[in-house]
Amino acid sequence: MTEARAVLVQALRLECNDWVPNNQRLPVLIYPKAIAIEGDEPAALFEHTFDANGWPSQWRYGIYDFHHYHTEGHEVLGVAVGHARLMLGGPQGHVLDVSAGDVLLLPAGTGHCNLGSSADFLVVGAYPPGQHGDICREAPSKEQLESIDKLPFPERDPVQGAYGAVKQYWLK
Repeated sequence: MTEARAVLVQALRLECNDWVPNNQRLPVLIYPKAIAIEGDEPAALFEHTFDANGWPSQWRYGIYDFHHYHTEGHEVLGVAVGHARLMLGGPQGHVLDVSAGDVLLLPAGTGHCNLGSSADFLVVGAYPPGQHGDICREAPSKEQLESIDKLPFPERDPVQGAYGAVKQYWLK
């Protein structure tokens, strides 16, 4: 079993960008090299960490190569294998290079897109209980914006647990 490393979390605030709403209240949280990659099953390390912190892991895949966001779930992405260049915040947004061991916590409404990745790029995705990642590719409706705004906060940080970065950066 592995534990999350004590890392300096980076907070990235994104404003509305073209048709992508982003999240005006909550920043993206970036956890560089949060999980020590070891063993034959690196994705399982992320699944164990997320599950232990109350974020049931739901999928293993990459990140879509088109801009999209979610209105029905905050999303945590753990890079298990490989590397990628991502764009956060929608078209002409913030470019971020990620690699194995990195974790991103995207509040609902945050645009994200894979600009290019290694052939072996693999991500583990999770959401708080009762939330999921609907795929939105156009401007949100009034109801979708209200859904983003009213979405419950997670009980625990998906990487650092009860006293992690979510408690510090995601203030109600």
